[in-house]
Amino acid sequence: QLQLVESGGGLVQPGGSLRLSCAASGFTLRYYDIGWFRQAPGKDREGVSCISRYGMTNTADSVKGRFTISRDTAKNTVYLQIDSLKPEDTAVYYCAADSSLFRLCPLFRSGYGNWGQGTQVTVSS
Repeated sequence: QLQLVESGGGLVQPGGSLRLSCAASGFTLRYYDIGWFRQAPGKDREGVSCISRYGMTNTADSVKGRFTISRDTAKNTVYLQIDSLKPEDTAVYYCAADSSLFRLCPLFRSGYGNWGQGTQVTVSS
């Protein structure tokens, strides 16, 4: 059974950094598109970054330069490094997986059918 488990969230001061982890079980994630999404209270879930099976990454313009996605195939885990955190980054962060159809992975929610439970990131002083 395909399962994704996020971890690494927490309370961070503005300007700080976090590394979120998305550990996969039941499948080998390097053969799939893996996306990171976030959802703030009262807002839609938005895609922030993804990595395809080909290793190509796609990052939303709104977070480019601060968010970096990477993959450790030995650990079957995808990471999201978040730097220079801002209060507006506060959200539940989810990872998601689906079959790769194109070389560039999608950043829209409907592109993914398998989701983790999410990890809360709160940026506050």
